[in-house]
Amino acid sequence: TEPIKWFTSISKIIMESEKQFSALLQVLSVQQQVIQWTYQKAFTLLSILGVFMVFFIVHFPKIQMNLFNFLMMIIYFTSAMGTIFYLVQVIVPRVRKHKTRIEDKEVGKDEVINPTFFAGISQFNSPEEYGLYLKSIAKDDEQLYQMFASQVFALGKINLQKNTNIRFSMYFFIAALLSELLIIMAMAYSRALPFLFS
Repeated sequence: TEPIKWFTSISKIIMESEKQFSALLQVLSVQQQVIQWTYQKAFTLLSILGVFMVFFIVHFPKIQMNLFNFLMMIIYFTSAMGTIFYLVQVIVPRVRKHKTRIEDKEVGKDEVINPTFFAGISQFNSPEEYGLYLKSIAKDDEQLYQMFASQVFALGKINLQKNTNIRFSMYFFIAALLSELLIIMAMAYSRALPFLFS
């Protein structure tokens, strides 16, 4: 009965470990999808803003300058610049350095560089060194778990920053769009006014 109890306890530990890794990898997958969606939103907004800016620049000489149109143009250009600034903040990649200790004598480094990020991978001199380093982390389940946990944590921070920038860019984009539409409406009204009251 002792070997059976021992085998049962070992299998429970293995199943618990698998559940933990499965949950962590699921969260990691979701965070990576959120990053992809954020990039898609940013590129879509940039494309739409570009189309509206071309339209505005083409019709810019036709705008009759008065106080209202001048104020709307200041709002439009400020908002367009704000949109571009925050969208560039979304697109520019951010690297978060998160290191933990490693206890393997074969590895020359005494800290874990996250080997799942490009910034961590690029710190190795050769594929062999990278492979040895990855193998040394994979030997210990706790270190492997910490490595993936640190990546999930870093991606969560990056996603928070990117989504904040997307939200600000949306506010600026809506302001730019509204100011452009108000300029168009003011132009249409000024041209239609003589015909309406003639």
